[in-house]
Amino acid sequence: QVHLVESGGGLAQPGGSLRLSCAASGFTFASYAMSWARQAPGKGLEWVSGIYDDGSDTYYADSVKGRFTISRDNAKNTVYLQMNSLKPEDSALYYCAKDRVLNTRFGGSYYASLGNYDDWGQGTQVTVSS
Repeated sequence: QVHLVESGGGLAQPGGSLRLSCAASGFTFASYAMSWARQAPGKGLEWVSGIYDDGSDTYYADSVKGRFTISRDNAKNTVYLQMNSLKPEDSALYYCAKDRVLNTRFGGSYYASLGNYDDWGQGTQVTVSS
């Protein structure tokens, strides 16, 4: 059974940083691309960033490009999201998600499509406020 557990959320000041982690189990982690998505109160789910199964390529939403960095450690079955220069509009519940398909090598539009993910974590809350 696939299990994704996010952690690392919390309260940060504008301009500050947080590092989110997503610990995965129940599947061959190194064979699947992973993504982060977020949902702010009253808004829909928004894709944030994706990473190939081997970490060789990454994609970002325009809203976070240059501020967030996705990475993964396949030895630890964990994907990370380093968030710098945080803004109040980054406040949301952040989820990690597993690609439906093994070993994908597509462009950013594939990873930005939320329907391409079949398992999600429970989320970790990020609040950016002074």
